[in-house]
Amino acid sequence: LEMVTVVPNPYYAYSEYESNALTHKVKIANVPDKCVVTIYTVNGTKIRQFKKDTDAVTSIDWDLTNFANTPIASGFYIIHVKDNTTGNETTVKFYAAMRQVDLSTF
Repeated sequence: LEMVTVVPNPYYAYSEYESNALTHKVKIANVPDKCVVTIYTVNGTKIRQFKKDTDAVTSIDWDLTNFANTPIASGFYIIHVKDNTTGNETTVKFYAAMRQVDLSTF
C-alpha cells in the first residue's frame, strides 16, 4: 500500500492520459487487487468511491468528477485506499488545478 500514488500529482489542468480538451483524467496507480478507493475533500466530504475486484489492472482511472458526474473544483483531496484482502489502509494527498472548459477548440 505504500506504493499507491496518483499520476500526475499535482494535476495542473492537463494529463498525458487525456484524449481531448474536454476530458480530465488521472490514474490512481499501484492499488491492490481487491480494494475500495474513496476520495474526500480536506473537510471530509465524500466525493467519489471506486470498488476494484480484479487483479488484471493495477490502476484506477478517475475522470476528476464526483459521484454525480460533476467536475471537481480546484483544490486538495484525500484519497483513502482500503485493501479488502488484508484490511490494511493508506491515504494519499492529491492536488488538482482544473482548467476552464474552452469550447472554441472545436
